[in-house]
Amino acid sequence: MQIANSPDQPRSLRRARKRLFVGLISVACLVMCVFLALLWVVPYIGLDNIHPAAKWVLGALVLGLIGLVCVAYWGLFLNIVTKKPLPGSRRFRGLTIKLFLPLMVLLGRAFGIDKQHIMLSFISVNNELVLAEAGQYAPEEILLLMPHCLQNSKCDRRLTYDINNCARCGKCPLAGLLGLHDKYGVNLAIATGGTIARRIVVQLRPKLIIAVACHRDLSSGIQDTYPLPVYGVLNERPHGPCLDTTVALDIVENMLLRFLDPAKAGQGRTISTGQAAQE
Repeated sequence: MQIANSPDQPRSLRRARKRLFVGLISVACLVMCVFLALLWVVPYIGLDNIHPAAKWVLGALVLGLIGLVCVAYWGLFLNIVTKKPLPGSRRFRGLTIKLFLPLMVLLGRAFGIDKQHIMLSFISVNNELVLAEAGQYAPEEILLLMPHCLQNSKCDRRLTYDINNCARCGKCPLAGLLGLHDKYGVNLAIATGGTIARRIVVQLRPKLIIAVACHRDLSSGIQDTYPLPVYGVLNERPHGPCLDTTVALDIVENMLLRFLDPAKAGQGRTISTGQAAQE
């Protein structure tokens, strides 16, 4: 699998994922607006018994909430279409992660849409929002977060404790990732699960994460680390899930070049150990 929104991906695939996301989020917005409107319509008659103005007060509150949902939707929509940072773009990404995504999953289930397609569309749009929102950072402010399944299954070296134990034999992508770490001076770590990944993030405190994982782990990781921007790169699974996976190193390097500040390149503190998560 290739990175969401990568230039190496067919444009038709990127457009299809974006259309799916926009379609689902449009329906999700409509559902929320209808639900909020019903909160006013259903008790409309009964509220007269409380106070003559009660229904109008409730109506004003409901209309205000509907307005906020619509503003959030159109702000997110324009951010996706224009691919440019808009005022409040971080909040739009937050609404996508915290509010729209769970509702989109429920709607997708109702319409018979595979959850994997929804997750892929979410990752694709999240990446576009991160590209529009994020600036450039010093090497020590960027974290390359890798899954342990990139390690060759026949390797007996304990890389999840300290990635520097890698022999750099070239039998798995970790040698190339270490090369990127050495070249650009960014942080590099391996996570064996969501809990370890969160510990690594807390300890290193990066300002941007380039994470490699499957669609399921990327989606949950993006949600868990918000508001920290996470650019997701889908790993390739020629042998199935969680076994000898790989990643396109050129895509990771291209993203590093996008987010690294050239003026600060080579000046950052380098950490290349999974041990940080276990100390």
